[in-house]
Amino acid sequence: MITEYLEVTFKIFLCIFLCAIIGSEREIRHKGAGLRTHILVGVGSAMIVLTSFYIFEQYKSITIIDPTRMITGIVTGIGFLCAGTIIRSGDSEVRGLTTAATLWVVSGIGMAVGAGHYSAAIVSTSTVFFILIGLRSIEYKLKNHFRN
Repeated sequence: MITEYLEVTFKIFLCIFLCAIIGSEREIRHKGAGLRTHILVGVGSAMIVLTSFYIFEQYKSITIIDPTRMITGIVTGIGFLCAGTIIRSGDSEVRGLTTAATLWVVSGIGMAVGAGHYSAAIVSTSTVFFILIGLRSIEYKLKNHFRN
């Protein structure tokens, strides 16, 4: 029982840490979905995966249960949340796509942590953070080059 609590606590805190890395970048850039939103999406996803696996373990000898069914609900729900962050500004400019994408990714990170796939969660977080920080200057250089 104590081991289960420690494992769940570890997973939730790891999820908070990883999602905070991505959310802090969005917060620093003053985006609509920042630190808290990213953490909440990741923790919520981890909690649903943990709950799905728990239900599967509790009832696997009684009935046929597919633990991935609840997980697919995360993907659908996150789609609605992400759609709410995308705004059309003016005639052609669309804002919020990167924030929507980061929300989608932290949901996946939460699912990976909840499922115990820590390496995928950590590598994904590192990759996304590099994309958000490291590729920003390249993106601006490309935009300026092709505008002229």
